Amino acid sequence: MKIETLAVHAGHRPDLGTRDVTPAIHLSTTFERAEDGTFPGGHIYSRQSNPNRAMLEQALALMENGAASLAFSSGNAASLALFQALAPGDHVIAGEDVFYGTAVLLNQTLGSWGLKASYVDMRDPANVERALTPATKLIWIESPSNPLLNIADIRAAVEIARKAGVLTAVDNTWATPLLQRPLELGCDIAMHSATKYLSGHSDVLAGALVFRERGPLFDKVKAIQHAGGAVPSPFECWLTLRGLQTFPYRVRAQSQSAQKIAEFLNKQPQLEAVHYPGLTRHPGHKIAAAQMSGFGGMLSIQVKGGQPEGFKLVAALKLFTRATSLGGTHSLIEHRASVEGPGTRTPQNLLRLSIGLEHPDDLIEDLDQALKEL
Repeated sequence: MKIETLAVHAGHRPDLGTRDVTPAIHLSTTFERAEDGTFPGGHIYSRQSNPNRAMLEQALALMENGAASLAFSSGNAASLALFQALAPGDHVIAGEDVFYGTAVLLNQTLGSWGLKASYVDMRDPANVERALTPATKLIWIESPSNPLLNIADIRAAVEIARKAGVLTAVDNTWATPLLQRPLELGCDIAMHSATKYLSGHSDVLAGALVFRERGPLFDKVKAIQHAGGAVPSPFECWLTLRGLQTFPYRVRAQSQSAQKIAEFLNKQPQLEAVHYPGLTRHPGHKIAAAQMSGFGGMLSIQVKGGQPEGFKLVAALKLFTRATSLGGTHSLIEHRASVEGPGTRTPQNLLRLSIGLEHPDDLIEDLDQALKEL
């Protein structure tokens, strides 16, 4: 079944009583037992499970062609639960340009707990292989990376991991299941910040892990989800399930617009660099083309000069909104180093753009007039 059809039907089932086509929002935190002590509705308490969350988790597993999924209150909560399923002393390999929130979890939140992490340039698989230790349990892949849009060879990383008996997880937030299928490339887990493209309207905070197999690791992470309770509300699950129905069409349009905008920006003398894997000159273009069906709606630019020039460009824009996050209907732009704060590895002249659903010609016109202000 094609993903567009899955997006409409996955997780949806008419209510047996009312025959609702659009599912109801189940706000109850607790569910009545039968006289024999069982739970005929399948739910006990909403920290453990909820009808809306069950529908969303079923849909997300189908989107990624996985065996099962778990929904969380944010993408970071999903990542944290997976890391917590490891043990003190275990070792994680991640990209040196990994999302700064993931690095905070590995270094600060779980570093004192005893989890160890190494960061390598994942553009070269040999760096991943060299970083392996007897304690390595997980290779965390982010491709395209945030915010430099570097590309890792997922197949090569999976091969290295399998030889070493190590798990692989891919942050598939930017690519989405429409453009990249990590589990079909051999990865064990796909992580999503459903806040972004899957819900797609900048009104949800949610995350998810999708597992290729339903086994001991899934059971352990599910126990962490249940015990910790970092789960999305029924309304957020409902909103995400609603957003899923249109996400293939939104992401396809955003990707097409981003390609057109990147090609325009690539010709502008005011810019030092344009980071977008759809550009043939991008160092990871060939690998991205081999493992993705499109190049996504995200791109980054580096303005000649530094932070002042970047701020000046942002201030001159009229259609782009100055805001964090991505994947919504509005085009956003932000100075990433300012968001990430002290210790950031992001260049001070870098601006990250999330292309929305405005017409690309209007966005190009806006960027053109702003660039002329530099």
